[in-house]
Amino acid sequence: MARELRVPRVLAALPAPIRWLALPVALTCTVVVLLGSWSAPERIQVPEPAAKAAGYCRNLATALPQELLGHARKDPSPASPYVAAWASSPRIVLRCGVDRPEALNGEAAKDYSPTVDDVTWWPQKLDDGGYRFTSTMRKAYVEVTVPGGASGNPFDPVAALSAAVKANIP
Repeated sequence: MARELRVPRVLAALPAPIRWLALPVALTCTVVVLLGSWSAPERIQVPEPAAKAAGYCRNLATALPQELLGHARKDPSPASPYVAAWASSPRIVLRCGVDRPEALNGEAAKDYSPTVDDVTWWPQKLDDGGYRFTSTMRKAYVEVTVPGGASGNPFDPVAALSAAVKANIP
């Protein structure tokens, strides 16, 4: 004997065509939400330093830690000796051999720039509440981007990376 399916009261009150479409519409909406929540891989612009700076950056790349403030190193693909990242959400990114920021030529250069282990970092506040730090007075510019929420204190990653920058980039 065939068993009759019971329709919940909420759906039984709806006209038949709407009841028939309820499940496909719900599944379609679920798929759209899931696909929308998966983000495309983050694109990080790889610097193209001059030959001398490139050598310093390659040395720095080998000296960088495999773990930064509890986050494992997970470099973007394709791999480059000029870019390093640590897997946090959002992630901390170091780029070596970047161009000198134009803003350093103006009034912004007079803003507070902390020095850690003899490396001076010029901070820029980002729209997401994080910071971008660029090393100054070195033979190659190093940029560390700390998005909002990546670290309790946005200066901590810079402090942890300063010794490696000092040792490898004069």
